[in-house]
Amino acid sequence: MPRVFDNIELKLLPALRATLTDSQVYRADFCIGYFNLRGWGGLEDLVDRWPGGEGRCARVLVGMQTAPEQELRQLLTVNPDGGMDLGRAAEMIERMAHQFREQLIFGTPNAHDEATLRCLSRQLKDGKVVVKLHLNYPLHAKLYLLYRDDYNNPITGFLGSSNLTMAGLSAQGELNLDVLDHDAAFKLEQWFNARWDDKWCLDISSALAAAIDDSWAREKLLSPYHIYLKMAYHLSQEARAGLTEFSIPRVFGNKLFAFQAAAVQLAAHHVNRRGGVMIGDVVGLGKTLMATAVARIFEDDYGYNVLILCPPNLVSMWEEYKTKYKLRAAVK
Repeated sequence: MPRVFDNIELKLLPALRATLTDSQVYRADFCIGYFNLRGWGGLEDLVDRWPGGEGRCARVLVGMQTAPEQELRQLLTVNPDGGMDLGRAAEMIERMAHQFREQLIFGTPNAHDEATLRCLSRQLKDGKVVVKLHLNYPLHAKLYLLYRDDYNNPITGFLGSSNLTMAGLSAQGELNLDVLDHDAAFKLEQWFNARWDDKWCLDISSALAAAIDDSWAREKLLSPYHIYLKMAYHLSQEARAGLTEFSIPRVFGNKLFAFQAAAVQLAAHHVNRRGGVMIGDVVGLGKTLMATAVARIFEDDYGYNVLILCPPNLVSMWEEYKTKYKLRAAVK
């Protein structure tokens, strides 16, 4: 009878490690729906002892998963998907590469994750790990096959629901069975090879290694200047967004200097996103004119009613601006 690995009474990761520790195990095939790059840390050291290359490596087949609502949309569509082509394959590979890059920005970097990712990058380059993306259709299967130089037990399989993630291998509840029967294991090997050899199953090992080498886990350290540029880029992201999100109303013509127009656009972005903004500068740099322009943007673009609250001695000035720039505002 097969053993049941549910991560409650029996965890899958220790079983995989115990099997891989056997010196007779010389290669492995993994078919998974989701590959967590940090999750590779549970197996990396055991795969690292293999020389790499054909027949001496870990082959990882990643199924292209789709969200449940997307699956339903595909099932109910009047015109079913016409199949894979080069353009769509390139698009899906780029989407998966983006997902892998997104993985690397989640959570707080630590020394263990850094070591895991650097090791995986080296293994991908050395051919110890080969990763392919299955594009022909969404593939949800979870299968682990370990090959041994043993006449009596040449293939040990684990079949079930666990993805190659730390949660799937040891944390969350799953349902997996070991497969030791020769005939069953051989049929699973044939099933894996048929998908691995599919013409729309494409090697993404280089793309994954590049994603790691471009991340915080890279071997080559970045110069302080490039780190500064990266920080400046992200810190200025809102400012750049504001410059493209809003336009200066025509009624202001050339009344605003370039620095004032930029301040107006950025202020409008903050009001729109956060519900408020404070414009501050020294006397004589046009804060009143800039505030008037922000108010006019929200009147024109969103139909807002503007209320101007000011000290009594400034009411006449605001009334003048209101008339000059055709604000529908109330001045109090």
